[in-house]
Amino acid sequence: MAEKAKEIKFDVIIQEGPKGFFIISPDLCKGCGLCPEKCPVDVIDWSEELGIYGTPMVEADMKGCIACGTCQAVCPECAIKIIQRKKASESELRFLHERAHKKKSHYEDKA
Repeated sequence: MAEKAKEIKFDVIIQEGPKGFFIISPDLCKGCGLCPEKCPVDVIDWSEELGIYGTPMVEADMKGCIACGTCQAVCPECAIKIIQRKKASESELRFLHERAHKKKSHYEDKA
């Protein structure tokens, strides 16, 4: 009988900055490099974390991020979501803040 494959469940990574939140889905990012190339303030760089394809993902230096959404717009896999503080509700801000500061791996191994 064939062994059942392990299910790996990816969770989004949320980074918080003064202007907003940078959210990336490791299960969608293929490491194409469009977002760091197009970022108008040059705050997106390669992460040490690997995405689902085994390629490096990206991360943002949130101190300099202006939450313009360019990275979200150019991502061909829709792996990035930008939420601006000024457009978010109080409940969204609380939720995102809590998730951004929760320390855990971006994937859970479901045996």
